[in-house]
Amino acid sequence: MKTKPIQPTMTTAYYTQCVISFGIALTSVAVGIAYLPVSPWVRAFLGIGVMYTVTTAFALAKCVRDRQELGNMHSRVDQARLEKLLSEHDPYKVDGV
Repeated sequence: MKTKPIQPTMTTAYYTQCVISFGIALTSVAVGIAYLPVSPWVRAFLGIGVMYTVTTAFALAKCVRDRQELGNMHSRVDQARLEKLLSEHDPYKVDGV
């Protein structure tokens, strides 16, 4: 009997909450940088720093997800091999008769 692994699902509400939270956080930092009492060069440097942090966070999240999916794929292949070996095994078969 094959058992299907439980796949975590992401609800629409959770996805929406994540997107809204990201938007609020990025907007808050952008407004904070815009109203800093410093020269435009410092504001530009901080803005580029924030954008660099955001893009690297997305890249890191993708790498973590890809590594997890790769691990899941290896486990599925190993499980399929084990199921094939078990289905081909006959405990009542006598060798050499």
